[in-house]
Amino acid sequence: MSRIKTVCVVSLSSGVLGESFVKHELDLGVKRMEAYGLKVKFAPNALKGMAFLKEHPELRAADFCAAFRDPEVDLIMTAIGGDDTYRLLPYLFENGELEAAVRGNEKPFLGFSDTTTNHLMLQKIGLNSFYGQAFLTELCEPASEMLPYSRRYFEEFIETGRIAEITPSPLWYDERTSFGPEQLGVERLSHPNTGFELLQGPAVFRGQILGGCIDTIFDYFDGGRYADSPAVCEKYGLFPAADEWRGKILLLESSEEKPSPETYRKALAYLKNRGVLDAVSGILTGKPMDGAYDAEYREILREVVDDPNKPIVRNLSVGHATPRCIVPFGVEAEVDAQNQRIRFIWE
Repeated sequence: MSRIKTVCVVSLSSGVLGESFVKHELDLGVKRMEAYGLKVKFAPNALKGMAFLKEHPELRAADFCAAFRDPEVDLIMTAIGGDDTYRLLPYLFENGELEAAVRGNEKPFLGFSDTTTNHLMLQKIGLNSFYGQAFLTELCEPASEMLPYSRRYFEEFIETGRIAEITPSPLWYDERTSFGPEQLGVERLSHPNTGFELLQGPAVFRGQILGGCIDTIFDYFDGGRYADSPAVCEKYGLFPAADEWRGKILLLESSEEKPSPETYRKALAYLKNRGVLDAVSGILTGKPMDGAYDAEYREILREVVDDPNKPIVRNLSVGHATPRCIVPFGVEAEVDAQNQRIRFIWE
């Protein structure tokens, strides 16, 4: 793929990008995009704010389709995640709306968090996508520059449309407690990172990576957040069946809500009961934000997977913990924990 020139930013879940209290971040993000020579377009409803977009999932869905149909757009990038992207399903799948928009208009899509749902939507219709970064979290980072590890992957992506390999970040960062204008130019507190951790199983394994935010996946099966979520996701066949996971690598990372060990165990149990954990060739997990429950998650993974030969590699810098790489979904990958790399085999 050639260099990306025009980026369309979409708000498919939270409409926070349209709120006045993030205007300083939005302006910074646009400035950084333009410094790369990128043209930035915002979807028609992307800046209409949280309350409006909460009430209008049909317009979020329309923006998603329109971004694919726009011939000028080379990359669709989410503003940020949220918590109710599943509500777009009827407007994208009831009459094949998303597939009709994508066919003949295939282009890369980048996002993370509740955007997991959009990635699974695209996988369902046969389009691969990219997980791990978003506009507000990467381009709008209030520090004096984008976090170097995140910037490295963003630059590779816009230059080539691909990611060749992932290696560990030398640092990890504390999450900010404030994102106000006073944070502009304020650097994050950093810590040395320990690299990829082979929790169990062979150090080298292969497969196409798929997955995302474990909190979002949990909501596909548990109605505690939205009572209708499991039924809606089941109706439209959002989550792949066990056979569709065979040979794939499952990626899981946890949100800023820092799910309790009990919730983490319950989420993994859903995946075990669905046959996913037995079907996959291996499991990758992201570093939890601020290292929350890191030791507890490690033991729960071992216990619920209940197969010491199933490879599990932990501590990827992806998703909610900073910094963030970009992970191609649906591309053959070779994980080599011994040599600390994940290599992608592009045709």
